[in-house]
Amino acid sequence: MARVLVIGGGIAGTAAALALHKAGFEAVVHEAHPDSAEDIGAFLTLASNGMRALAQLDASAAVTAIGFPLTSLRVMDGTGTELAHTPMGETSDPLLHYRCLRRGDLNTALQAEARRRGIPVRHGVRLASVEDGPDGVTARFSDGTTETGDLLIGADGLNSTVRRSISPGTQPFHAGQHVFYGYTRAASDPGPDACITMVRGSGAAFGYAVSPDGEAYWFARVSGDPLTAEELAQGTPEHWRDLLLPLLRGEPTPAADLVAATSDDLMVTNATEIPTGTPWRSGRTLLIGDAAHAASPATGQGASMALEDAVVLAKSLRDAPDTDAALALYETLRRPRVEHNITVSGNISRGTHTPTAASRPSDEDLARLLEWRTDLWTERHPLQKKSPAASRSATPS
Repeated sequence: MARVLVIGGGIAGTAAALALHKAGFEAVVHEAHPDSAEDIGAFLTLASNGMRALAQLDASAAVTAIGFPLTSLRVMDGTGTELAHTPMGETSDPLLHYRCLRRGDLNTALQAEARRRGIPVRHGVRLASVEDGPDGVTARFSDGTTETGDLLIGADGLNSTVRRSISPGTQPFHAGQHVFYGYTRAASDPGPDACITMVRGSGAAFGYAVSPDGEAYWFARVSGDPLTAEELAQGTPEHWRDLLLPLLRGEPTPAADLVAATSDDLMVTNATEIPTGTPWRSGRTLLIGDAAHAASPATGQGASMALEDAVVLAKSLRDAPDTDAALALYETLRRPRVEHNITVSGNISRGTHTPTAASRPSDEDLARLLEWRTDLWTERHPLQKKSPAASRSATPS
């Protein structure tokens, strides 16, 4: 059984471990954070495509036990007028409903599911370097320990240490906005159940959803130069409210009231992306998730794309005749889709023209790609035969 070292215990890394385990590989997760609830302040939405990927990992129950579903999208202009209210996602299947949840809670749930399946998750181990050798790839950690495997997956996020070993010149760059996230139980106008409301105001792009127990989850995307590391570290919730409220007041929408009612549960990040065309692999090492293709949050697809990565990676390794072929297949299948998302999301953040969706697979094609029983190699190479034993080797030829 091939051994895969997964660097990063967030959404991409833990989901990849679940998928690799299901495909018959030995996966070990290494996470620098000392516990499972890293980045607990921010929330996210898992779209139907992300929920579909979770279903293929048999992990739906672990995630639907947290957060709350979203089945419709309401759009409001700066005067408070409702412009549209439409169904959202695959509403016919409860397992595929959009879901709103805290990032830290999702990390905790996925890691608990990994441990339940016997997948080791090591915390408090920070990667220092990667060494690729003829007989395996070795991860060296800052505590002096090392681990060697047949393959190393870099799922260590935006500021990836693994990426520096593959593409040392690649740097994340600002996507034109900073993003505020907050929570409050003082939602005076919650709106329809299971609905996310987007407010097209003049000062910020604002959205909110209200949980069944009355807590409003809200975000605001504001155009501007990136906030410095010092500003982000020293900013207080009161300071962030004072920055945001003048952009929202004066318009009769719920946005300003929601922000004003938020106390300490408020954080800010810069919208950041990875350049398209960034190398993803070298020898026995591969990048996935934000380490490979971080996008601004404007499309809300970051976590869902990471879950898709996990399924397609494990299936590629399972189905291809050798690991070189598997990694090439994975990149062929994933790069057009995730880089399209980077471009579209970045253009939304910068307020520029959005290209057509020509490079995106249809919903039916995506469902077939993610379907666990679909053989990805046979679909791409119907006239080529493979050795079943070779597809589990995880050793570059």
